[in-house]
Amino acid sequence: MTTLRAAQALTPDGWRRNIIVEIGADGRIARVAADDGTPADHSVGILLPAPANAHSHAFQRAMAGLTERRGPDPRDSFWTWRKLMYRFLDRLTPEHVEAIAAFVQMEMLEAGYATNVEFHYLHHQPGGTPYDNPAEMAERIAAATAQSGIGLALLPVHYQFGGCDRRPLGLGQCRFGTDPDAFAALHAASARALAALPADTQLGVAPHSLRAVAPEALPGLRTLAPKGPFHMHLAEQQAEVEEVQAALGQRPVEWVLDHLAPGDGFTFIHCTQMTPPETEALARTGAVAGLCPITESSLGDGIFDGMRWRAAGGRLAVGSDSNIRIALSEELRTLEYSQRLRDRSRAALATAEASTGRILYAAALEGGAQAAGRDTGALAPGRRADLMVLDGDHVDLAGREGDTLLDSYIFAGDDRMVREVWSAGRHMVRDGAHVAREAITAAYRRAMANLRGAL
Repeated sequence: MTTLRAAQALTPDGWRRNIIVEIGADGRIARVAADDGTPADHSVGILLPAPANAHSHAFQRAMAGLTERRGPDPRDSFWTWRKLMYRFLDRLTPEHVEAIAAFVQMEMLEAGYATNVEFHYLHHQPGGTPYDNPAEMAERIAAATAQSGIGLALLPVHYQFGGCDRRPLGLGQCRFGTDPDAFAALHAASARALAALPADTQLGVAPHSLRAVAPEALPGLRTLAPKGPFHMHLAEQQAEVEEVQAALGQRPVEWVLDHLAPGDGFTFIHCTQMTPPETEALARTGAVAGLCPITESSLGDGIFDGMRWRAAGGRLAVGSDSNIRIALSEELRTLEYSQRLRDRSRAALATAEASTGRILYAAALEGGAQAAGRDTGALAPGRRADLMVLDGDHVDLAGREGDTLLDSYIFAGDDRMVREVWSAGRHMVRDGAHVAREAITAAYRRAMANLRGAL
Protein backbone atom coordinates (compact mmCIF):
# COMPACT_ATOMS: atom_id res chain seq x y z
CA MET A 1 0.00 0.00 0.00
CA THR A 2 1.21 3.49 -0.93
CA THR A 3 -0.33 6.43 0.92
CA LEU A 4 -0.51 10.02 -0.36
CA ARG A 5 -1.45 13.08 1.68
CA ALA A 6 -2.74 15.89 -0.55
CA ALA A 7 -3.27 19.52 0.39
CA GLN A 8 -5.86 19.86 -2.39
CA ALA A 9 -7.38 17.19 -4.62
CA LEU A 10 -9.97 17.00 -7.37
CA THR A 11 -12.45 14.23 -6.52
CA PRO A 12 -15.79 13.16 -8.02
CA ASP A 13 -17.41 15.27 -5.27
CA GLY A 14 -15.41 18.34 -6.24
CA TRP A 15 -12.32 19.90 -4.71
CA ARG A 16 -11.33 18.68 -1.26
CA ARG A 17 -8.59 19.82 1.09
CA ASN A 18 -6.33 17.65 3.24
CA ILE A 19 -7.17 14.14 2.08
CA ILE A 20 -5.53 10.75 2.16
CA VAL A 21 -5.38 8.53 -0.95
CA GLU A 22 -4.24 4.94 -0.59
CA ILE A 23 -3.00 2.94 -3.59
CA GLY A 24 -3.19 -0.83 -3.37
CA ALA A 25 -0.64 -3.34 -4.61
CA ASP A 26 -2.92 -3.95 -7.60
CA GLY A 27 -2.37 -0.39 -8.80
CA ARG A 28 -5.91 0.71 -7.95
CA ILE A 29 -7.09 3.36 -5.53
CA ALA A 30 -8.05 1.59 -2.32
CA ARG A 31 -9.26 4.53 -0.20
CA VAL A 32 -9.97 8.25 -0.42
CA ALA A 33 -10.68 9.90 2.93
CA ALA A 34 -10.21 13.02 5.00
CA ASP A 35 -6.76 13.27 6.53
CA ASP A 36 -7.00 11.19 9.68
CA GLY A 37 -3.35 11.27 10.61
CA THR A 38 -2.48 8.10 8.69
CA PRO A 39 1.29 8.05 8.07
CA ALA A 40 1.89 9.00 4.43
CA ASP A 41 4.58 7.90 2.02
CA HIS A 42 4.24 11.16 0.06
CA SER A 43 2.89 14.58 0.94
CA VAL A 44 1.86 16.47 -2.20
CA GLY A 45 0.37 19.81 -3.14
CA ILE A 46 -2.33 19.51 -5.82
CA LEU A 47 -3.47 15.98 -6.65
CA LEU A 48 -5.38 15.28 -9.87
CA PRO A 49 -6.45 12.22 -11.82
CA ALA A 50 -4.10 11.90 -14.80
CA PRO A 51 -5.63 11.64 -18.29
CA ALA A 52 -4.77 9.36 -21.19
CA ASN A 53 -3.00 10.55 -24.32
CA ALA A 54 -5.68 9.35 -26.74
CA HIS A 55 -3.76 9.36 -30.04
CA SER A 56 -0.07 8.92 -30.80
CA HIS A 57 2.18 7.85 -33.66
CA ALA A 58 5.35 7.38 -31.59
CA PHE A 59 7.89 7.26 -34.41
CA GLN A 60 6.93 10.73 -35.68
CA ARG A 61 8.52 12.28 -32.57
CA ALA A 62 11.87 11.95 -34.31
CA MET A 63 10.62 14.29 -37.09
CA ALA A 64 9.92 17.21 -34.74
CA GLY A 65 11.28 20.43 -36.22
CA LEU A 66 12.30 18.84 -39.52
CA THR A 67 9.31 19.69 -41.72
CA GLU A 68 9.03 23.48 -41.44
CA ARG A 69 10.56 24.39 -44.82
CA ARG A 70 8.44 24.83 -47.92
CA GLY A 71 9.04 22.16 -50.57
CA PRO A 72 8.72 22.42 -54.36
CA ASP A 73 4.91 22.51 -54.21
CA PRO A 74 3.56 26.08 -54.36
CA ARG A 75 1.28 25.45 -51.36
CA ASP A 76 2.50 23.35 -48.46
CA SER A 77 -0.20 21.17 -46.87
CA PHE A 78 -0.97 17.99 -44.98
CA TRP A 79 -0.34 16.05 -48.19
CA THR A 80 3.14 17.49 -48.79
CA TRP A 81 3.98 16.85 -45.12
CA ARG A 82 2.86 13.25 -45.58
CA LYS A 83 5.35 12.74 -48.42
CA LEU A 84 8.16 13.87 -46.10
CA MET A 85 6.92 11.52 -43.37
CA TYR A 86 7.01 8.58 -45.78
CA ARG A 87 10.60 9.41 -46.75
CA PHE A 88 11.61 9.57 -43.11
CA LEU A 89 10.08 6.30 -42.00
CA ASP A 90 11.96 4.36 -44.69
CA ARG A 91 15.07 4.83 -42.51
CA LEU A 92 13.56 3.53 -39.28
CA THR A 93 14.72 0.21 -37.83
CA PRO A 94 13.09 -1.69 -34.96
CA GLU A 95 15.87 -0.43 -32.68
CA HIS A 96 15.10 3.16 -33.66
CA VAL A 97 11.39 2.68 -33.01
CA GLU A 98 11.99 1.25 -29.53
CA ALA A 99 14.25 4.13 -28.53
CA ILE A 100 11.90 6.76 -29.95
CA ALA A 101 8.81 5.20 -28.34
CA ALA A 102 10.45 5.06 -24.91
CA PHE A 103 11.44 8.72 -25.20
CA VAL A 104 7.95 9.74 -26.32
CA GLN A 105 6.35 7.82 -23.47
CA MET A 106 8.74 9.39 -20.98
CA GLU A 107 7.78 12.85 -22.25
CA MET A 108 4.09 11.96 -22.01
CA LEU A 109 4.49 10.96 -18.37
CA GLU A 110 6.45 14.10 -17.56
CA ALA A 111 3.64 16.13 -19.19
CA GLY A 112 1.04 14.50 -16.94
CA TYR A 113 -0.36 11.76 -19.17
CA ALA A 114 -0.54 8.34 -17.48
CA THR A 115 -1.48 6.33 -20.58
CA ASN A 116 -0.32 6.15 -24.19
CA VAL A 117 -2.96 5.13 -26.75
CA GLU A 118 -0.68 4.14 -29.62
CA PHE A 119 -2.22 4.16 -33.11
CA HIS A 120 0.41 1.75 -34.40
CA TYR A 121 0.75 1.39 -38.15
CA LEU A 122 4.47 0.92 -38.81
CA HIS A 123 4.52 -2.87 -39.19
CA HIS A 124 6.96 -4.02 -41.90
CA GLN A 125 10.47 -3.61 -43.22
CA PRO A 126 11.34 -0.90 -45.76
CA GLY A 127 9.87 -2.06 -49.06
CA GLY A 128 6.95 -3.73 -47.30
CA THR A 129 8.40 -7.17 -46.58
CA PRO A 130 7.06 -8.43 -43.24
CA TYR A 131 9.52 -9.19 -40.46
CA ASP A 132 9.89 -12.87 -39.55
CA ASN A 133 7.83 -11.95 -36.49
CA PRO A 134 4.85 -9.98 -37.83
CA ALA A 135 4.60 -8.17 -34.50
CA GLU A 136 8.28 -7.16 -34.42
CA MET A 137 7.38 -3.48 -34.20
CA ALA A 138 4.63 -4.11 -31.65
CA GLU A 139 7.20 -5.91 -29.52
CA ARG A 140 9.38 -2.79 -29.71
CA ILE A 141 6.50 -0.62 -28.49
CA ALA A 142 5.96 -3.14 -25.68
CA ALA A 143 9.66 -3.06 -24.76
CA ALA A 144 9.58 0.74 -24.64
CA THR A 145 6.52 0.57 -22.41
CA ALA A 146 8.23 -1.84 -20.02
CA GLN A 147 11.01 0.72 -19.64
CA SER A 148 8.87 3.85 -19.38
CA GLY A 149 6.17 2.37 -17.12
CA ILE A 150 3.36 4.19 -18.89
CA GLY A 151 -0.04 2.57 -19.29
CA LEU A 152 -0.47 1.29 -22.84
CA ALA A 153 -3.44 0.82 -25.12
CA LEU A 154 -1.94 -0.59 -28.32
CA LEU A 155 -4.06 -0.21 -31.44
CA PRO A 156 -2.60 -2.14 -34.38
CA VAL A 157 -3.68 -0.42 -37.58
CA HIS A 158 -5.20 -2.11 -40.61
CA TYR A 159 -4.13 -0.20 -43.74
CA GLN A 160 -4.82 -1.94 -47.06
CA PHE A 161 -5.33 0.59 -49.86
CA GLY A 162 -3.83 3.82 -51.13
CA GLY A 163 -7.26 5.41 -51.58
CA CYS A 164 -10.96 4.81 -51.98
CA ASP A 165 -10.36 3.45 -55.50
CA ARG A 166 -8.47 0.58 -53.83
CA ARG A 167 -5.22 1.36 -55.59
CA PRO A 168 -2.16 -0.45 -54.20
CA LEU A 169 -0.16 1.21 -51.47
CA GLY A 170 2.61 3.44 -52.70
CA LEU A 171 6.26 3.16 -51.77
CA GLY A 172 5.81 5.39 -48.73
CA GLN A 173 2.87 3.34 -47.43
CA CYS A 174 4.04 -0.21 -47.98
CA ARG A 175 5.43 -0.56 -44.46
CA PHE A 176 1.86 -0.25 -43.19
CA GLY A 177 0.10 -2.64 -45.52
CA THR A 178 -2.13 -5.55 -44.42
CA ASP A 179 -4.95 -7.46 -46.01
CA PRO A 180 -7.64 -8.75 -43.60
CA ASP A 181 -6.01 -12.15 -43.07
CA ALA A 182 -2.54 -10.68 -42.56
CA PHE A 183 -3.97 -8.15 -40.15
CA ALA A 184 -5.73 -10.82 -38.11
CA ALA A 185 -2.41 -12.66 -37.80
CA LEU A 186 -0.60 -9.47 -36.87
CA HIS A 187 -3.24 -8.62 -34.28
CA ALA A 188 -2.91 -12.05 -32.65
CA ALA A 189 0.88 -11.72 -32.61
CA SER A 190 0.53 -8.25 -31.06
CA ALA A 191 -1.50 -9.77 -28.23
CA ARG A 192 1.38 -12.12 -27.54
CA ALA A 193 3.82 -9.19 -27.65
CA LEU A 194 1.90 -7.52 -24.83
CA ALA A 195 1.63 -10.60 -22.63
CA ALA A 196 4.53 -9.65 -20.34
CA LEU A 197 3.25 -6.13 -19.65
CA PRO A 198 1.17 -5.23 -16.57
CA ALA A 199 -2.51 -6.09 -16.32
CA ASP A 200 -3.62 -2.55 -17.14
CA THR A 201 -2.38 -2.96 -20.75
CA GLN A 202 -5.08 -2.87 -23.42
CA LEU A 203 -5.21 -4.18 -27.00
CA GLY A 204 -7.63 -2.62 -29.44
CA VAL A 205 -7.96 -2.23 -33.17
CA ALA A 206 -7.68 0.68 -35.59
CA PRO A 207 -8.84 0.67 -39.20
CA HIS A 208 -6.82 3.60 -40.46
CA SER A 209 -9.57 5.44 -42.35
CA LEU A 210 -12.30 4.97 -44.91
CA ARG A 211 -9.69 5.75 -47.57
CA ALA A 212 -7.38 2.93 -46.53
CA VAL A 213 -9.76 0.10 -45.54
CA ALA A 214 -12.48 -1.74 -47.42
CA PRO A 215 -15.76 -0.64 -45.80
CA GLU A 216 -17.04 -4.23 -45.82
CA ALA A 217 -14.04 -5.26 -43.68
CA LEU A 218 -14.92 -2.98 -40.75
CA PRO A 219 -17.38 -5.30 -38.93
CA GLY A 220 -14.85 -8.12 -38.96
CA LEU A 221 -12.15 -5.87 -37.54
CA ARG A 222 -14.40 -5.01 -34.62
CA THR A 223 -14.66 -8.70 -33.70
CA LEU A 224 -10.88 -8.97 -33.27
CA ALA A 225 -11.06 -6.86 -30.11
CA PRO A 226 -14.75 -6.71 -29.14
CA LYS A 227 -14.00 -5.25 -25.71
CA GLY A 228 -11.01 -3.16 -26.71
CA PRO A 229 -10.86 0.38 -28.07
CA PHE A 230 -11.84 0.88 -31.73
CA HIS A 231 -10.29 3.99 -33.27
CA MET A 232 -10.34 5.42 -36.79
CA HIS A 233 -9.26 8.65 -38.47
CA LEU A 234 -12.36 10.48 -39.68
CA ALA A 235 -12.96 13.66 -41.68
CA GLU A 236 -9.54 15.23 -41.14
CA GLN A 237 -9.00 16.87 -44.54
CA GLN A 238 -11.39 18.33 -47.11
CA ALA A 239 -9.76 16.30 -49.91
CA GLU A 240 -10.41 13.15 -47.86
CA VAL A 241 -14.08 14.07 -47.44
CA GLU A 242 -14.46 14.65 -51.16
CA GLU A 243 -12.75 11.36 -52.05
CA VAL A 244 -14.95 9.34 -49.70
CA GLN A 245 -18.10 11.07 -50.91
CA ALA A 246 -17.23 10.36 -54.54
CA ALA A 247 -16.51 6.68 -53.82
CA LEU A 248 -19.20 5.80 -51.26
CA GLY A 249 -21.91 8.31 -52.09
CA GLN A 250 -21.79 9.81 -48.59
CA ARG A 251 -19.51 12.03 -46.59
CA PRO A 252 -17.36 10.08 -44.08
CA VAL A 253 -19.43 10.92 -40.99
CA GLU A 254 -22.68 10.21 -42.83
CA TRP A 255 -21.36 6.81 -43.89
CA VAL A 256 -20.15 5.93 -40.37
CA LEU A 257 -23.48 6.88 -38.83
CA ASP A 258 -25.42 4.77 -41.33
CA HIS A 259 -23.17 1.69 -41.39
CA LEU A 260 -21.16 1.32 -38.17
CA ALA A 261 -23.67 2.08 -35.40
CA PRO A 262 -20.97 3.89 -33.40
CA GLY A 263 -21.26 4.04 -29.65
CA ASP A 264 -19.15 4.38 -26.55
CA GLY A 265 -16.57 1.82 -27.72
CA PHE A 266 -15.60 4.04 -30.66
CA THR A 267 -13.16 6.92 -30.94
CA PHE A 268 -12.94 9.00 -34.11
CA ILE A 269 -9.76 11.00 -34.57
CA HIS A 270 -9.67 14.66 -35.67
CA CYS A 271 -13.21 15.20 -37.08
CA THR A 272 -12.18 18.68 -38.19
CA GLN A 273 -14.23 18.60 -41.43
CA MET A 274 -17.77 17.97 -40.17
CA THR A 275 -20.95 19.86 -40.98
CA PRO A 276 -23.11 21.07 -38.06
CA PRO A 277 -25.66 18.25 -38.49
CA GLU A 278 -22.84 15.67 -38.64
CA THR A 279 -21.27 17.12 -35.50
CA GLU A 280 -24.49 16.92 -33.54
CA ALA A 281 -25.44 13.45 -34.76
CA LEU A 282 -22.01 11.91 -34.07
CA ALA A 283 -21.86 13.57 -30.63
CA ARG A 284 -25.17 11.97 -29.65
CA THR A 285 -23.83 8.43 -30.31
CA GLY A 286 -21.57 8.49 -27.22
CA ALA A 287 -18.42 8.03 -29.33
CA VAL A 288 -15.33 10.04 -28.39
CA ALA A 289 -13.79 12.71 -30.61
CA GLY A 290 -10.04 12.21 -30.31
CA LEU A 291 -8.59 15.69 -30.80
CA CYS A 292 -4.95 16.58 -31.35
CA PRO A 293 -5.00 20.40 -31.40
CA ILE A 294 -1.24 20.95 -31.69
CA THR A 295 -0.87 18.55 -34.63
CA GLU A 296 -4.11 19.75 -36.22
CA SER A 297 -2.71 23.28 -36.05
CA SER A 298 0.64 22.17 -37.45
CA LEU A 299 -0.94 20.35 -40.41
CA GLY A 300 -3.62 22.93 -41.12
CA ASP A 301 -6.38 20.39 -40.60
CA GLY A 302 -9.00 22.92 -39.54
CA ILE A 303 -10.85 23.71 -36.32
CA PHE A 304 -12.96 21.11 -34.56
CA ASP A 305 -16.40 22.46 -33.67
CA GLY A 306 -16.01 21.98 -29.95
CA MET A 307 -18.82 24.33 -29.01
CA ARG A 308 -21.44 22.45 -31.03
CA TRP A 309 -20.02 19.05 -30.02
CA ARG A 310 -20.21 19.79 -26.31
CA ALA A 311 -23.67 21.35 -26.61
CA ALA A 312 -24.86 18.06 -28.13
CA GLY A 313 -23.40 16.08 -25.21
CA GLY A 314 -20.30 14.93 -27.09
CA ARG A 315 -17.29 13.43 -25.34
CA LEU A 316 -13.74 14.35 -26.25
CA ALA A 317 -10.18 13.32 -25.52
CA VAL A 318 -6.83 14.84 -26.44
CA GLY A 319 -3.72 13.26 -27.90
CA SER A 320 -0.32 14.30 -29.19
CA ASP A 321 -0.59 12.56 -32.61
CA SER A 322 2.62 13.53 -34.49
CA ASN A 323 4.36 14.22 -31.16
CA ILE A 324 6.08 17.34 -32.42
CA ARG A 325 5.34 18.78 -28.99
CA ILE A 326 4.08 16.75 -26.06
CA ALA A 327 2.32 19.14 -23.70
CA LEU A 328 -0.99 18.29 -22.07
CA SER A 329 -1.72 21.83 -20.91
CA GLU A 330 -0.94 23.17 -24.37
CA GLU A 331 -3.25 20.70 -26.12
CA LEU A 332 -6.11 21.86 -23.91
CA ARG A 333 -5.19 25.52 -24.29
CA THR A 334 -4.96 25.24 -28.09
CA LEU A 335 -8.37 23.57 -28.23
CA GLU A 336 -9.98 26.41 -26.29
CA TYR A 337 -8.11 29.15 -28.15
CA SER A 338 -9.16 27.72 -31.53
CA GLN A 339 -12.80 28.15 -30.50
CA ARG A 340 -12.13 31.74 -29.38
CA LEU A 341 -10.34 32.65 -32.61
CA ARG A 342 -13.09 31.20 -34.78
CA ASP A 343 -15.96 32.81 -32.86
CA ARG A 344 -14.18 35.95 -31.58
CA SER A 345 -15.15 35.02 -28.03
CA ARG A 346 -13.66 34.30 -24.63
CA ALA A 347 -14.11 31.42 -22.16
CA ALA A 348 -15.72 29.55 -25.03
CA LEU A 349 -16.14 26.14 -23.39
CA ALA A 350 -16.85 27.42 -19.88
CA THR A 351 -20.30 27.06 -18.35
CA ALA A 352 -22.17 28.92 -15.65
CA GLU A 353 -21.14 26.17 -13.21
CA ALA A 354 -17.52 25.47 -14.17
CA SER A 355 -14.52 27.39 -15.47
CA THR A 356 -12.87 26.79 -18.82
CA GLY A 357 -9.98 24.87 -17.29
CA ARG A 358 -12.29 22.63 -15.27
CA ILE A 359 -14.44 21.83 -18.32
CA LEU A 360 -11.41 21.04 -20.47
CA TYR A 361 -9.65 18.92 -17.89
CA ALA A 362 -12.77 16.99 -16.86
CA ALA A 363 -13.56 16.29 -20.52
CA ALA A 364 -10.04 15.01 -21.16
CA LEU A 365 -10.28 12.73 -18.13
CA GLU A 366 -13.64 11.21 -19.05
CA GLY A 367 -13.04 10.97 -22.79
CA GLY A 368 -9.46 9.79 -22.39
CA ALA A 369 -10.50 6.94 -20.10
CA GLN A 370 -13.17 5.89 -22.57
CA ALA A 371 -10.83 6.16 -25.56
CA ALA A 372 -8.19 4.07 -23.80
CA GLY A 373 -10.65 1.49 -22.51
CA ARG A 374 -9.17 2.18 -19.08
CA ASP A 375 -10.88 2.27 -15.70
CA THR A 376 -9.44 5.58 -14.62
CA GLY A 377 -10.17 9.29 -14.73
CA ALA A 378 -11.29 9.87 -11.13
CA LEU A 379 -9.91 9.80 -7.58
CA ALA A 380 -12.27 7.07 -6.47
CA PRO A 381 -11.84 3.63 -4.88
CA GLY A 382 -11.54 0.89 -7.47
CA ARG A 383 -10.21 3.12 -10.22
CA ARG A 384 -6.70 2.63 -11.50
CA ALA A 385 -4.28 4.98 -9.77
CA ASP A 386 -3.43 7.24 -12.71
CA LEU A 387 -2.45 10.36 -10.77
CA MET A 388 -0.70 13.66 -11.38
CA VAL A 389 0.62 16.17 -8.85
CA LEU A 390 1.01 19.86 -9.64
CA ASP A 391 3.44 22.01 -7.70
CA GLY A 392 1.36 23.92 -5.18
CA ASP A 393 4.29 26.27 -4.52
CA HIS A 394 4.68 27.26 -8.18
CA VAL A 395 4.51 31.04 -8.53
CA ASP A 396 1.39 30.82 -10.72
CA LEU A 397 -0.40 28.35 -8.43
CA ALA A 398 0.58 29.46 -4.94
CA GLY A 399 -2.41 30.52 -2.89
CA ARG A 400 -4.95 29.54 -5.55
CA GLU A 401 -7.74 27.06 -5.02
CA GLY A 402 -10.36 25.03 -6.83
CA ASP A 403 -11.01 25.50 -10.52
CA THR A 404 -8.66 28.49 -10.60
CA LEU A 405 -5.82 26.00 -10.19
CA LEU A 406 -6.77 24.29 -13.45
CA ASP A 407 -7.29 27.63 -15.21
CA SER A 408 -3.83 28.76 -14.10
CA TYR A 409 -2.20 25.45 -15.06
CA ILE A 410 -3.74 25.37 -18.55
CA PHE A 411 -3.62 29.07 -19.46
CA ALA A 412 -0.64 30.43 -17.52
CA GLY A 413 1.45 27.34 -16.92
CA ASP A 414 3.21 24.48 -18.65
CA ASP A 415 4.64 21.05 -17.91
CA ARG A 416 7.13 22.43 -15.39
CA MET A 417 4.22 22.51 -12.96
CA VAL A 418 3.97 18.69 -13.11
CA ARG A 419 5.94 17.20 -10.22
CA GLU A 420 4.78 13.59 -9.74
CA VAL A 421 2.95 11.04 -11.92
CA TRP A 422 1.70 7.56 -11.15
CA SER A 423 0.44 5.17 -13.84
CA ALA A 424 -1.68 2.37 -12.36
CA GLY A 425 0.20 2.94 -9.12
CA ARG A 426 3.65 2.95 -10.73
CA HIS A 427 5.48 6.07 -9.53
CA MET A 428 7.26 7.03 -12.78
CA VAL A 429 7.77 10.80 -12.44
CA ARG A 430 9.41 12.11 -9.28
CA ASP A 431 10.21 15.75 -8.63
CA GLY A 432 9.43 16.59 -12.27
CA ALA A 433 11.63 13.97 -13.96
CA HIS A 434 11.08 10.42 -15.14
CA VAL A 435 12.87 7.88 -13.01
CA ALA A 436 14.75 6.50 -16.06
CA ARG A 437 15.26 9.80 -17.85
CA GLU A 438 19.02 9.49 -18.23
CA ALA A 439 19.01 6.04 -19.86
CA ILE A 440 15.99 6.71 -22.07
CA THR A 441 17.41 10.03 -23.30
CA ALA A 442 20.82 8.51 -24.05
CA ALA A 443 19.23 5.81 -26.23
CA TYR A 444 17.13 8.42 -28.03
CA ARG A 445 20.21 10.55 -28.71
CA ARG A 446 21.95 7.56 -30.26
CA ALA A 447 18.96 6.84 -32.47
CA MET A 448 18.74 10.45 -33.62
CA ALA A 449 22.44 10.60 -34.40
CA ASN A 450 21.99 7.54 -36.61
CA LEU A 451 18.98 9.10 -38.36
CA ARG A 452 20.59 12.49 -38.98
CA GLY A 453 19.96 13.63 -42.55
CA ALA A 454 16.97 11.34 -43.06
CA LEU A 455 14.89 14.24 -44.46
